Amino acid sequence: MRRLAAGNWKMNGTGPALAELALLIAAQPTPGCEVLICPPATLIARAAAAVQASALQIGGQDCHVASLGAHTGDISAAMLKDAGATYVIVGHSERRADHGETDALVRAKAEAALAAGLTPIICIGETEAERDAGATLAVVARQLAGSLPDTAALVVAYEPVWAIGTGRTPSLAEVAEVHGHLRTRLTERFGPVASGIRLLYGGSVKPSNAAEIFAVPDVDGALVGGASLKAADFGAIVAALSA
Repeated sequence: MRRLAAGNWKMNGTGPALAELALLIAAQPTPGCEVLICPPATLIARAAAAVQASALQIGGQDCHVASLGAHTGDISAAMLKDAGATYVIVGHSERRADHGETDALVRAKAEAALAAGLTPIICIGETEAERDAGATLAVVARQLAGSLPDTAALVVAYEPVWAIGTGRTPSLAEVAEVHGHLRTRLTERFGPVASGIRLLYGGSVKPSNAAEIFAVPDVDGALVGGASLKAADFGAIVAALSA
């Protein structure tokens, strides 16, 4: 399994931000893991052109379930692929919360991504209230069951909602518990091939805590938000994952 460091720029970045890609490539010309940046849709084609001679890959942050049609403002997986994307994030907690996305919709988006030749990164995670209620494992198991298509050709990202952008992170033992639970559930569903499904951790990953997070069993990489916006920070995370 090749580990994956994925950066989610969210709704940040215009043309000048692409300079960070060149800095990242210069700092990590031959990384020991897969490296992915998911910029805003307006930058995908330019980003893909900028990194085409490097190991850096470009992805989208969301896609529509349909391949085309009367869906003003939406972007299909085929369009992302055409623009140069190789991955797409689906089911991020901000999409689930801000746009009311259900597990069923996330699964349909993942299926659309696969049909277009993209690898979906399917996000799951509990809210602070759900964790405080002791429901974490039940919540992530339910989301896993409802959001994943019937294939192992995907990536799962566990992002506790209360840790995203807050500077707070679960303890290493808590991360290990959730990732171990996810691996067990995946194995029950997919059998031995589940050992090849990458499980990413996301939620306030930064250079100062990356190495210890990556040492946790069944953590196969990270989905990084704010720290992916600057090449120096994300490069340090990539270096930690490559070690």
